[in-house]
Parts: sequence; C-alpha cells; structure tokens
Amino acid sequence: MITAKARAVDGPDKPFRVAEIKRRNLDAKDVLIEIKYAGICHSDIHTAHGEWGQVNYPLVPGHEIAGIVTAVGPNTTKYKVGDRVGVGCMVDSCGECENCQKGEEQYCLKGNIPTYAGVDKYGEPTQGGYSTHIVVSEDFVVTIPDAIELDVAAPLLCAGITTYSPLNHWGAGSGRKVAVVGMGGLGHMAVQISHAMGAEVTVLSQTLNKQEDGLQLGADHYYATNDSETFKKLARTFDLIINTVSANINMDAYFSLLTLDGTLVNVGAPGEPLSLNVMSLIGHRRSFAGSLIGGIRETQEMLDFCAAHNIAPKIEVVSADQIDEAYQRVLASDVKYRFVIDISTM
Repeated sequence: MITAKARAVDGPDKPFRVAEIKRRNLDAKDVLIEIKYAGICHSDIHTAHGEWGQVNYPLVPGHEIAGIVTAVGPNTTKYKVGDRVGVGCMVDSCGECENCQKGEEQYCLKGNIPTYAGVDKYGEPTQGGYSTHIVVSEDFVVTIPDAIELDVAAPLLCAGITTYSPLNHWGAGSGRKVAVVGMGGLGHMAVQISHAMGAEVTVLSQTLNKQEDGLQLGADHYYATNDSETFKKLARTFDLIINTVSANINMDAYFSLLTLDGTLVNVGAPGEPLSLNVMSLIGHRRSFAGSLIGGIRETQEMLDFCAAHNIAPKIEVVSADQIDEAYQRVLASDVKYRFVIDISTM
C-alpha cells in the first residue's frame, strides 16, 4: 500500500485535520499520480457538510486534480512517468453498459465511481485530491496540455467540463444566442467557452458587481436579474441558457427568455426541488434539461479546446491550512472565481 498525506474532515461540523491515507498498490493498468494542485468545488463543501446525504467519514474531498505521473502498472499504455495529467469527478465505471460504450461514463447505468465519497471495485471508500498522491485506472486519467499550467488546469476537471459538455451538446456556436445564469466558478468558465465557440454571450447575474469581469472574459452583454426590466427586455431572446446557480430561482421567469425551441440546461444542483409551470415550456416548444460533467473523451476534448483558445479559470491559490477559511469564503461568495490548493503545503 502507498501512504499519502492528506486533509480530512471527520463530520459535517468538523474542521479539516492532517491525515494519512492508504492508496492501493498499482494494478496492471493503474497510474500513480503525485498531486500538485487540487481545486475546491462547491460540491466538496456540500459533501463535507453532509448536505447531499449520508457520508462515511473521515472524508478527503477533491475532484479537480492536476499532477505528475510517478509510476505506472505493467500493462499501462496511455501514460508514462513524468506525464502531466488530471483526474476529475470519477475514477471508474462498469465500462460495459451502453452509456459507457458511448464514452459517456458519467451516465454509467450501474453508477460511476466518484473520486471521493464512493466505493471502488475493491470495496474500499474512495478518497479525493486533498492529498499528495492518488492511484487511478489509466482509462480515467486525462492529459493536461503543455499550454495549461497545472494550477489553472485543476478547476477545468470539474468546472470546465461541467460547462463545456452542455455547450457542446446543445450547439453553442456561431449564430446562437447563449445566456449564462450566474457569474461564479462555473459561470465564468461558461462565458469563456461559449465565447470561444462563437456564440453571442449574455451574463444574467443578480447584480452588476462582476460586469467588468464578465465582459473581459468574453460576454457581449451583462444584465442584472434583480431588475425586473431585464426579463421584459430579454423575453424570447436566447437559444440556450446555462443555469450554473445552485439556488431555487424562478424558473418560469427564465423560461420566458427562451426563443422558439430554446433550451434551459441546469448544471447547478439546488438542494431543494424546483417548481415550474409547464405552460412556460409548452407555449414555445421550449425544453428544460440537465447535464452532468462529461465523459473522459469529452473531458480531454475540453482540455485541448481550452489550450487552443487560451481559456483558463481565474484562481486564488491557498495552502492546505487554509481549506476551512476557503470554504467559508466560498459560502460568502468571497472568491474570484476558484480556490486551488497547493498540495506541496500538505
């Protein structure tokens, strides 16, 4: 077994503590990664705080992982020692169902194995990237292009693919009008990616506080949703709306912004059910959809796209001793736009 230093939490109201965890010995197609940086995702906070169901503590979160390959199994063909690699939100799937065969492992019919707070095929709990090392099957590792620094690469493994996948699937290209709801960790990635795809991009945020950032990142327009005139002015405007917020918003108001055959896609995951009036959809043949991260093939495609278009999250690097403080600042919306842990401080 391989020993890794980590930061773990022992309960929903407990602070992070120094820990040591065991990583399995390498199987034939496994890769050992020395983690250099790990992003802090809001999902980490929800899980650490026990807000998404029962958690088996102690828990080491982290599914935005960037590092260097330090060892490989004897039958590994995709990676070698020294490669710059990343690991995202899942570390395995059945590999056999129709969704896995299509390269959509995130929708594995038997359930993908999450990077943390899951149980692997050996019956052991999975622990994430707030640690110095991780062992992952080569099939769930992606290459980080040389054009992307490892610290900014980390958030792409969740925030990047979570927004790239629906923008790609629903065709956010030239001639399309796309709105991004929320200008946070996910939203600021959706703005950059949809702009690079050629869409006309509008940010819909509660206030105009981040307007300058939004326009600099590629938005063509920026509106405050706390102004009721916004919904009147933009009625029946957008082909596609990407909702990145994890809050219970007035869905019918946002549906009114869709044009004929427009689609609103939720990537934010509110803790409570949303309500809507079906007539908001029926009236203009509108669609309401959801999207979950992306498969490994599409995640690699996203990284290559970001490298080609000079797309990167805006980050603030913190030490391992600052994780609790970073969580509090995320909850207070006091971050622009993603915290990344420097794992060398473990």
